[in-house]
Amino acid sequence: MLKAAFPGSFDPPTMGHINIIQRAARIFDRLELIVAENRNKKYLFSAEERVAMLRTLVRDQKNVSVDLCTGLIVDHLEKNGIPLLLRGIRGEGDFAYEFEISVMNRALNRRIETVFMPTDPEYLVIRSSAIKEVASFGGDVSAMVPPLVCEALKAKFSAPRPFSD
Repeated sequence: MLKAAFPGSFDPPTMGHINIIQRAARIFDRLELIVAENRNKKYLFSAEERVAMLRTLVRDQKNVSVDLCTGLIVDHLEKNGIPLLLRGIRGEGDFAYEFEISVMNRALNRRIETVFMPTDPEYLVIRSSAIKEVASFGGDVSAMVPPLVCEALKAKFSAPRPFSD
């Protein structure tokens, strides 16, 4: 059985993520989506919200599961018997960054291999950070995220914000 993991912050899940997930689910017998918690990042959605969104989005794909990882991804993969780490690539910048991370992961665990999958061209410019910025101003992001995520973004940005100086 060929197992792979697709880790990311998924804050929020985008159509680019969905593109990679659907294509990878046709290749691998098991695909685990890993919602990663990075201590250096500030998230719009909690880890639990991101896990719940992804579980809803992939509920019809029987070979896809979702898990949360708060430590090193390679340790999570080793513990769960997953030999392949899948990374989506939008362009040169992504490749350079992901290549460096793959070298670091290889140094941490030589039993884990990284596989890169380029996104389909229509998703090249979709970035979670840009989606959050557009949504924060009430912009239409419906072409960039699934409807469930679009509604979650609207709810997040229509909620009253605490007063700050």
